[in-house]
Amino acid sequence: MATTTVPNADSGNLLGHPKGLFILFATEMWERFSFYGMRALLIFYLTKHFLFRDGEASLIYGAYTALVYLTPVIGGILADRYLGPRKAVTYGALLLVLGHLGMAFEGPPSFVNGEVVVRSAFHLQCFFFSLSLIATGVGFLKANISTMVGGLYKQGDSRRDGGFTIFYMGINLGALVSSLLCGYLGETYGWSYGFGAAGVGMLVGLGIFTWGRRHLGLVGEPHDPAKLAEKFAGLSREWWIYLGGFVIVALSFVLLRMDQVVGAVWGDFTPVGIILLIFSAVMLSVIALHATRECTKVERDRLFVASALIFFSVVFFALFEQAGSSLSLFTDRAVDRAGVPASMFQSLNPIFIVLLGPVFSWLWVRLSKRGLEPRTPVKFSFGILLVGLGFLALVAGVKLSGESTTALVGAYWIVLLYLLHTMGELCLSPVGLSMITKLSTPRIVGMMMGVWFLASSFAYYIAGLIAAMTGGNSHGGDVFANLADAKANYVAVYGKVGMLAMGIGFFILLISPILKKGMHERRQLVLEKNVVEGVEEELETADRYPGKQD
Repeated sequence: MATTTVPNADSGNLLGHPKGLFILFATEMWERFSFYGMRALLIFYLTKHFLFRDGEASLIYGAYTALVYLTPVIGGILADRYLGPRKAVTYGALLLVLGHLGMAFEGPPSFVNGEVVVRSAFHLQCFFFSLSLIATGVGFLKANISTMVGGLYKQGDSRRDGGFTIFYMGINLGALVSSLLCGYLGETYGWSYGFGAAGVGMLVGLGIFTWGRRHLGLVGEPHDPAKLAEKFAGLSREWWIYLGGFVIVALSFVLLRMDQVVGAVWGDFTPVGIILLIFSAVMLSVIALHATRECTKVERDRLFVASALIFFSVVFFALFEQAGSSLSLFTDRAVDRAGVPASMFQSLNPIFIVLLGPVFSWLWVRLSKRGLEPRTPVKFSFGILLVGLGFLALVAGVKLSGESTTALVGAYWIVLLYLLHTMGELCLSPVGLSMITKLSTPRIVGMMMGVWFLASSFAYYIAGLIAAMTGGNSHGGDVFANLADAKANYVAVYGKVGMLAMGIGFFILLISPILKKGMHERRQLVLEKNVVEGVEEELETADRYPGKQD
C-alpha cells in the first residue's frame, strides 16, 4: 500500500520517534477529546433537554454509535483506493468540527404539555444533522489516522510498537480530559458549553494536523494523484468524493430520523438495525464463499476462527458500551455521587486504561517468557467474563443498598464495575485487531478489518436495545414511581446480561482448545521465522502433514 511510504528526511525525530508521530498523537487526542466529550453528555441531553423517554433516547444513542462504527468501512475504502489517508483525515476533521459545533446550538428547553412533549423542531433537526456530520467525519478519520502512524516506520522498524503505544495514550488522554471537562461544563453551566468545548477541541486538532503536515513527509498521500484528479462532469474525482461524503451525511440523517420517528419495524429492530443485519449477512456469506472456494485448509480454519471471535466480540462491546447510556443514567439516578456530575464518571475507564495498560503489557510479556501467556481465544473469554462480572458486582451493590425509596448505591460499586470492565477491555480489545491481521488471508485482510468494524457497529446497536430495557416510559428522567422500583429494574436487566456474559465467557473458555487448533499458530511461527530469514519457499511439509501444524 502507498500508505507505508516512509517520511522524508525533513521530518526528523523526537524522543527517538518521527516527529510526525506526535502530530498524529495530538490530532487523535483532540479528536477523541471532542468525541468522548460529546458522548459523555449525549444520553443526558436526550433525556433532560429534549425529554425523550429512556427507551427512545437509548435507541437514538445506539443508532448513532452504530453509524459511527459503520462509516469507517466506507472511509477506509475511499482512502485506500483514491484519497489517501491524509486527505481523508483532513476532510473527516472538517466534518467533525461542523458537527460538534452544531451540537452547541441547543435551542429552548423542551417541556411537557399534557401527554405531548413540545420540542423546537428546528433545533431537533439541527441536532440530528450534527450527529450525522460527526458519524461521517469519524468514518473518514478514525481508521485512516491509525494507518498513517504505521506509515511512519519502515518494515521491521523495532520502534513501531512503541509508536503505537504513544499514539494509544493520546486516545485515552483525550477521552479522560474530555469526560471530566465537557461533562462538568455541560451539566453545570449548560449543554452548549460542554458541546462547544468538544467542538473547539476538534478545531484545535485540525489546526495541529494542518500545521504539522510537513513532519509527515509523504505518509498518507494518495497513491495515484492523476487518478484522483480525473474529471467527470466538470469536477475532479476528489471533489466528487467530498460531495459523496455529504451524501453519507444525508443518509445517516435519514436513518437517524427514521429510527426516532418510525421506531421498531421488525421485532425490536429499527431501520438502522435492519441495515446492519443485511450487511452482516452479506459479509458472512462472502467470507464463507471465499473460505470454501479459494482457501487452503489452513486458511479456511483461520478464517472460521476469526469469524467466531468477531461474533463473540459483539457480546463484549454490546455490554461494555452501556457506559455511555444506561450506566450513565443509573449513575445519575441511583448512585450516591456526592455532587459529582454523573457524566464525569465516564472518565473512570480511560483513567484505568492509563494505569493498568502498562501493567497488562508487562504481564503478557512476563507470561510469554515462561510459556504461560493465554492464547487469543482465552483472552477473549477473560474479557467477556470480566464484563459480566462487572454487572453482577453492581447488582450485588444495588441489593446491599437496601430497598428503601431513598437508599442510594455507593459510588465505589460503579467504580468497581468500571475497573472490571476496563480489565476486560485490556484482555480483548487490543488483541482483536491483531487477531484479524494474523488470521485473515492477505487477499481479504482489508475486508476482514471492515467486518471487525461492522461487528462493533452491530454491537453498539444492540447496546442501545439493552439500554432501552433498563428505563421507563415517562419523560425528563422521572422514570419510576420511586427509587426502589428503578433499582429493581436495573437489577433485573443487569443480572440477566451479567449471567449471559458469564455463560458465554465460560463457553469460549471451554472451546478454546478447538479454536487454538484452528489458528495453526505453530505453522504461523515457522512462517514468520522463514520470512525474517529471507526464505521464500512454501511450507510444503506443514501442508502435507497437517497434524504437525499445531
